Amino acid sequence: MEGINVSTQPDVPGEPTQTGTAILETATATIQGFGPINKIHQHLCAFHFYGHDMTRQVEAHHFCGHQNEEFRQCLIYDRPDADGRLIGLEYIVSEELFLTLPDDEKKFWHSHLYEVKSGVLFMPGVPGPIQRQDHEKTVKTYGKVIHFWQVDRGDTLPLGIPQVMMALTRDGQLDQNLAQDVEKRFGVSFDEEREKRAYMEGPAHGIHPLANAGGKGIRTLLREVDCKPIESVPRVFV
Repeated sequence: MEGINVSTQPDVPGEPTQTGTAILETATATIQGFGPINKIHQHLCAFHFYGHDMTRQVEAHHFCGHQNEEFRQCLIYDRPDADGRLIGLEYIVSEELFLTLPDDEKKFWHSHLYEVKSGVLFMPGVPGPIQRQDHEKTVKTYGKVIHFWQVDRGDTLPLGIPQVMMALTRDGQLDQNLAQDVEKRFGVSFDEEREKRAYMEGPAHGIHPLANAGGKGIRTLLREVDCKPIESVPRVFV
């Protein structure tokens, strides 16, 4: 399938889906509603790196839906076909909403200015003029990404602690082999799109100094603590 690099995808362990399971899924899909999933209207391709290790970069396919004009939420897959693995989530907010966040929270969010203006964030298959109408808004936003499945190291199941991911902020950060591979598979040119997006303007107040982890590394760690027990409530019979 065009746009898919199957050679880099680890196989998920387990028995193939049985016919009975497939029939049951077809039946439930006919009966049930999928409101949150049905709101997805957009496919974005971009790159994320682990907040503590820029050498570990991941191709990330975002399937997004707007909650309102200032907030959208995205399911992130490692590939855009039916066999894609759900590897993470991203929340995207307007500059106005980002500025309302506590300072301790802002470090988890990254800016989209460079991703958009450099051309490396794109909508596969969508004509450039249509893409740019949305990118004019996205360039001003901030995103918070958590990845649960470290497919870049070959994990066949989602192992370990969910990790905060970050986005590119300047030239020289993106792995060129990864970039060229994506350009070839999707038939896009980041340099050409960069020129066409030169007119776009970022956040009105500039990139917040606490965003993008404040320019430092950030990593999720696990710490053992006491678990707060539920308080016992006497049962009353009347």
